[in-house]
Amino acid sequence: MNTFKNNNKLIWTLSILIPVVVAILFRIRIPGVERLGFLPPVYAGINALTALILVIAVIQIKKGNRKAHENLIKTAIGLSVLFLVMYIAYHMTSDPTPYGGEGVLKGVYYFILISHIILSITVIPLVLISFFRGINQDFIKHKKIARITFPLWLYVAISGVLVYLMISPYY
Repeated sequence: MNTFKNNNKLIWTLSILIPVVVAILFRIRIPGVERLGFLPPVYAGINALTALILVIAVIQIKKGNRKAHENLIKTAIGLSVLFLVMYIAYHMTSDPTPYGGEGVLKGVYYFILISHIILSITVIPLVLISFFRGINQDFIKHKKIARITFPLWLYVAISGVLVYLMISPYY
């Protein structure tokens, strides 16, 4: 149980620190660095791959393949970190791209974007709690929170792809 308490401090530190650091870095522009305009389709692809891996991870655990599930979740977390690094790098070298659509699509875009942003922050502690409970073999509590974490994380990954697809004509 002591291990979980130590993990708890790490979980909440990261859950607060990550969004704060991202918000700070989002406002910083690195002068003289070439715009990294090739990154948005790359990190959209990473989001799509993360969504696919999450679905496969759930299939694997339902089949009783605990080790495959664990490895897939570790991969999904690694991809999420890679996405975040690329996302920050892009936004530190590029001005924001305004959405150019109109009408209903504009409303749909902003709904998806805002829900994506809010849930991407919300899912951080859920992913970390789920991960540490699984790693610490507290499978009853892991399963309980993973049932909440999975659909939210999947939504964040898929909505990230949708946001990219909707804004990509305006880059």
